[in-house]
Formats: sequence, C-alpha cells, structure tokens
Amino acid sequence: MEVKIGVQNAAREIVLESAQTADEVESAVAAALDGTAKLLKLADEHGRKILIPAERLAYVEIGEQAPRKVGFGTL
Repeated sequence: MEVKIGVQNAAREIVLESAQTADEVESAVAAALDGTAKLLKLADEHGRKILIPAERLAYVEIGEQAPRKVGFGTL
C-alpha cells in the first residue's frame, strides 16, 4: 500500500510502500493526531521504520494496494 506523508516545513513529502493495511495506517494516524501517540510510526515493505513527530504532520494520503512489480523495474 502506498502512503504519502506531508511534513510541515519540509519541501518534499515522504512516500513509502507499506505492508500494513489501510485500517492499520489510518488508526496509527488517528492515534498520532488525537494525542494518544506523540509519533506516527509506520513500517515499509523492507522492514524499515518511519517515525514522524505528530505535531509536524501536514497530511497523510493512503493509496490503494500497489500491484506487484515485475521485471527490471523492481531493482
């Protein structure tokens, strides 16, 4: 699933492919925005963790499940 995250005072957005479901990402964002969690914590498909301070979130765009890439484009 593709997730795009806008961060305040940053020129570029963060784009990651996550193995998490849309509901899991949405609940993590909701917890960060309502003050339950101080960090938005997500993991990408390679196991890397992305931590963003909740007060710096500008927007989060949750996309659809990306089709599996085949061929030289997977490199």
